Amino acid sequence: MSVSRRTFLKAAGASSAVLSLGFTLPSCTRDSGHATTADSGFRPNIWLEIATSGLVTIWVAEAEMGQGVYTSLPMLVAEELDTPLSTVRVLHAPTDPAYGTQSTGGSTSIRNSWKPLREAGAAARAMLVDAAAKHWGVKPAACHTDGGRVLHDASGRKLGYGDLTTLAAKEPVPAVVTLKSPNEFKILGRPFRRLDSPEKVDGSAKFCTDIVLPGLVYASVAHPPVFGSPVGNFKADDAKRVKGVREVFAIESGVAVVADNSWSAMRGARAVRFTGTGGGSLKTSHSIRDDLRSAVKREGVVTLESGNVASASSAAARTIEAEYHLPFQAHATMEPMGCTAVVKDGRCEVWASTQSPTEAKNVATRYVSGTAARLWRQASEKLLGQDTGNVVVHTTLLGGGFGRRLKQDYVAEVVQISAKVGKPVRLLWSREEDMQHDFYRSVSFHSLRAGLDATGMPVFWHHRSAGPSISKSASQNMPYAIANMRSEIHEVATPVPTGPWRSVGHSYHGFVMESFLDELAAAGKIDPVDLRIKLLSGSLRLRHVVEEAANRSGWGRGSATGRALGIAAYSCFGSHVAHVAEVGIGSGGEIRVSRVVCVVDCGMVVNPDTIVAQMESAVAFALSAALKGKITIDGGRVQQSNFDDFPILRIDEMPRVEVHILPSMEAPGGIGEPGVPPLAPAVANAIYRATGIRVRTIPVGSVREQQSPAV
Repeated sequence: MSVSRRTFLKAAGASSAVLSLGFTLPSCTRDSGHATTADSGFRPNIWLEIATSGLVTIWVAEAEMGQGVYTSLPMLVAEELDTPLSTVRVLHAPTDPAYGTQSTGGSTSIRNSWKPLREAGAAARAMLVDAAAKHWGVKPAACHTDGGRVLHDASGRKLGYGDLTTLAAKEPVPAVVTLKSPNEFKILGRPFRRLDSPEKVDGSAKFCTDIVLPGLVYASVAHPPVFGSPVGNFKADDAKRVKGVREVFAIESGVAVVADNSWSAMRGARAVRFTGTGGGSLKTSHSIRDDLRSAVKREGVVTLESGNVASASSAAARTIEAEYHLPFQAHATMEPMGCTAVVKDGRCEVWASTQSPTEAKNVATRYVSGTAARLWRQASEKLLGQDTGNVVVHTTLLGGGFGRRLKQDYVAEVVQISAKVGKPVRLLWSREEDMQHDFYRSVSFHSLRAGLDATGMPVFWHHRSAGPSISKSASQNMPYAIANMRSEIHEVATPVPTGPWRSVGHSYHGFVMESFLDELAAAGKIDPVDLRIKLLSGSLRLRHVVEEAANRSGWGRGSATGRALGIAAYSCFGSHVAHVAEVGIGSGGEIRVSRVVCVVDCGMVVNPDTIVAQMESAVAFALSAALKGKITIDGGRVQQSNFDDFPILRIDEMPRVEVHILPSMEAPGGIGEPGVPPLAPAVANAIYRATGIRVRTIPVGSVREQQSPAV
């Protein structure tokens, strides 16, 4: 493996001497979920440092939002460096141009870091061995490493890595390093507890709202309730009368209320009254759905085509048609939007829970420049050439992201507010503002047609989808070997802001594809597992997770009275997941998911504890969306405001989750998102098997709310 050649840097003084090593990490792209190529220009320089104490520090550009990268990434370095994981720590890289574009999403953290971080550890280990060998006057081949030490095989002499930093700093970086083979792993593939758990338990972990600065004031923002409305006129008399409120003024996105504490700021923001819609949209969920339904009646942009659907349609023994609709979905992160900033003397420092520090820095720069109004309207790519040296962004821990924190609207707000009041400001949105001014998972509408031959096997598949943000890559994701296929998409604008949501377009495409395939199985009188296995001849990894899930769940062996099993499988972000959901129906039609069997093939495993946690998390997240909350629009505004009318899964509603990880020698795939797409269709398919009612929209609510007849 080639590693960029750099010289070691040695700090003055033995007490501060360090061994520093540079290496590269590719950035990620949200659209495809795949790492960008080496020549794409996104190459953050991350530094590995070994101190005289033996402490190993790595700086990475990935944000920690609960997915465990602050444990998994150090494991990569520790493995190749041959040092205990307890000696390795990770710090977030600064938003310096040397690190390229920093953005965490698309389940790319481990995939992007798998080779570079291991190469960095291996290169450092080789230099430490060379340094020790020279010190002892022996050949490097006569030495080996273990437990953060270099040992001489013949004499038993040993030196700790910290003791070797000064000598190793004089060694050249090897042009080629040899990585361990999997059978040599001591750390990778073994379960390790999260390194950041203790500080989260004792309260010392730092989120953006934990930052305390001298002279800090607090702010919240009231946004115009109707999408598309300018701030316009507003009444703030009641807000100013709230005890603790200092100032109330307009910013670009709404009305800022500055106070002595967060509670007063949020109470003041709630008291602001907007006096008109000012030209905002008055759309409703029903009118948006009708627009999308009209769109799928027309031919769209073709994203996938094989064979001849028209000819196959004429020859099919039977044709099945169905329509599916999925509503807007909120992110509802545990930590509402907020951040801390101080703007003074043309400089800006921001502490943000952000998935995109680079974009946070770009956004902050627009306001520090002194020409905010003009710059705000310019496309972000035109700003990349600006000098952003007077803006510093610190990335704190995130209280959940799910794609919402790829947007930086809250960063823009706190910078404007701090610039106006001339003080450090901590901004915190109320839950109501967070719920009603999200960048939602896109609404979508789907029209599907498929044909069966005389044996019940599919001979063609035709899928049209419409929405304000339809993922092209998701619409091309069709693993089943059907000879004649065609997928078309329509992008239909709506006034509702949309953005990435955990698993992006795969979240709705997976539900539609796996639900409709189940409809075909029922129409053709073929077992749903058998049909998938027959059609997955060209997707063996997905086929294997289906087979294992069926076996582990007891598929075909009968279910307890009043219960039924449903299956769904999906591949995305380099991983393959199958869920079997066990569902019971109450006397009032209420749905209870008691058990989910999850089988995942995500390639080579770094930390199995992380994989289990992410699969359990995906089940909880996706099951909430499948059964509970949805965002509805009336009069151009969101009707939901908090968890009373946007319910999420409660702890007593969480099913038992059994996670089974298939062994694999393939490169690691993503793990944060692939567990989401197959969960909802597995539940929907189980409902059909239990009741004969076909679910074609989510959230399900109860079976009485599902009006579509079974096929």
